[in-house]
Amino acid sequence: VQLQASGGGLVQPGGSLRLSCVASGFAFGDYGMGWFRQASGQEREFVATVTWSGGSKYYADSVNGRFTISRDNAKRMVYLQMRALEVEDTGVYYCAAEKGLATKYKDNHVYWGQETLVTVSS
Repeated sequence: VQLQASGGGLVQPGGSLRLSCVASGFAFGDYGMGWFRQASGQEREFVATVTWSGGSKYYADSVNGRFTISRDNAKRMVYLQMRALEVEDTGVYYCAAEKGLATKYKDNHVYWGQETLVTVSS
């Protein structure tokens, strides 16, 4: 099983980034896919999740209206489009897979990718 995230980088406040995550080694279409992040010295927190079909999406209040999660099951990809980035969005971002559901709970996610670093700074 592999989840490989990419797309992080340094961006100014107000800017945009698009994170991508490619999955392999499991039945991607059977899993909800989520994004989590962890700021330095903080706990890992939920950002967004999307159901297996892509039909339902849920967001943390802090990113709702600025971030958009999407997936392409044919390509085994999940994306996080981030707009109007704020300094508080800085952290390492992870994609993760949850069997059958799409929730905000870390413990429900069974597969985790390596992080991609997002730094929002002027």
